[in-house]
Amino acid sequence: MAQLNLVLVWLLFLNLCLYSCPISAQLSRHHYANSCPNVENIVREAVKKKFHQTFVTVPATLRLFFHDCFVQGCDASVLVASTRNNKAEKDHPDNLSLAGDGFDTVIKAKEAVDAVPLCRNKVSCADILAMATRDVISLAGGPYYEVELGRFDGLRSKASDVEGRLPQPGFNLNQLNSLFAANGLTQTEMIALSGAHTVGFSHCNKFSNRVYNFKSKSRVDPTLNMKYAAELKSMCPRNVDPRIAIDMDPTTPRAFDNVYFKNLQQGKGLFTSDQVLFTDPRSKATVNAFASSSKIFRANFVAAMTKLGRVGIKNAQNGNIRTDCSVI
Repeated sequence: MAQLNLVLVWLLFLNLCLYSCPISAQLSRHHYANSCPNVENIVREAVKKKFHQTFVTVPATLRLFFHDCFVQGCDASVLVASTRNNKAEKDHPDNLSLAGDGFDTVIKAKEAVDAVPLCRNKVSCADILAMATRDVISLAGGPYYEVELGRFDGLRSKASDVEGRLPQPGFNLNQLNSLFAANGLTQTEMIALSGAHTVGFSHCNKFSNRVYNFKSKSRVDPTLNMKYAAELKSMCPRNVDPRIAIDMDPTTPRAFDNVYFKNLQQGKGLFTSDQVLFTDPRSKATVNAFASSSKIFRANFVAAMTKLGRVGIKNAQNGNIRTDCSVI
């Protein structure tokens, strides 16, 4: 109960901070008020259209935003295509599994924005990705929140920059905390952002070691719910087609909710890096708090996403507004 009260106090702070805490000097919720006043509606309609074509739009766009911000900051560098002389971020092994629907969502939204003469070449790809991410979360039943705008697009995208910058499925709590802290994010914010896995999916090879090659007598990770482990084996037999993907939330995979945390309480975290949030006593209380209250989770998630969106932003001196999101 004491831990829950602590999180409730934190929740109160978050509610105050979302509206009164200082933000980056160049970011503003009304950045395009004069240059492209209807930009959020334009982006939202384009995202909605893509969402109705495929639900994959949701996890694909969310993951794209995260992978962008954790490498060189939220500057749309993950959208850049490789050239003969430059291997870009998107072609690093850690980014090869980024679903094409995420890239297509940004491309479609960019086209819609630039189709309006007043807005043409005024809105950055980085901001379009940030808005699109908020919109897919909302469309999946998650919180709708105000997005801070004013990012410029990065002038660099190199695959080598990705190395060691993204969390891996086998990470323990120390590794997760270290990586997120490098981006100015706390353990509580890391756990809240992990909740995005409520609409995620993964290919079998990312977790197969937990059901086939774990260092235990049964060869199965003992922190896994045994019934869930059997289901995973059924969906991911040995030598399975590498294109097969599994929902990260086996209960409500198409709803952005707090069930991800309830799954962790039952040993149904797909990755080691998911389940460790519950098995490690340092993070367990936060998981329990988020599992017990959708309101607490949503408020923490919005605050963490807002803070993530401020990481490594570019300005007019070290960035630009791309006419094509895939070309620097």
